[in-house]
Amino acid sequence: MPGLRIGVLGAVLFAMAGTAPAAAQVRFSLGGGATLPAGTFDDVAGTGWHGMAAIGFQPADFPVGFQVDGMYHRFGFEAEAVDADWQMIQGTANIVFAFNRSEESKFHLYLIGGVGGYNVKAVGDDVEGSDSDTNFGVNAGAGFDFGLGNLAAFVEGRYHAVFSGTVDPETLDDATASFVPITIGIRFGGGS
Repeated sequence: MPGLRIGVLGAVLFAMAGTAPAAAQVRFSLGGGATLPAGTFDDVAGTGWHGMAAIGFQPADFPVGFQVDGMYHRFGFEAEAVDADWQMIQGTANIVFAFNRSEESKFHLYLIGGVGGYNVKAVGDDVEGSDSDTNFGVNAGAGFDFGLGNLAAFVEGRYHAVFSGTVDPETLDDATASFVPITIGIRFGGGS
């Protein structure tokens, strides 16, 4: 009898494992928008723009998913008479928490947060040959999707904090670059 229970349990687990990938939603996202520098980064960078590409995995009937994304940012220098921009390229791995909604609802609210790598470089005629700097950072924010079948429009805002590993000589605090990208875009695949 114990062998029969183990066999039935094994068959049920095997069947559940076989159906899990079909129930999962893989979604691709493309977007862009404004990037607002914050904190001390606002002293050296002006409002910029960004583009984003992402791939996400959301299990069906489970609120927690995963998203990997990349962004390209461009900020103006705040210094007078300097022909240069700040360029930032980032890659982040994030947890996404989707709030429950009714089956009929096309509006979908979510929280997102994670960790990543951020590469910053000054680019332009007045800073030619400058070195880039790659550092660790964290992000957290919220957004919403408006679903249309396999497509969804989305709006998202996230706060990013990039830790440079250097110390500000005036305050003796760790230097942190903070910014908030506001992204508008589309998602496709995996339903709304």
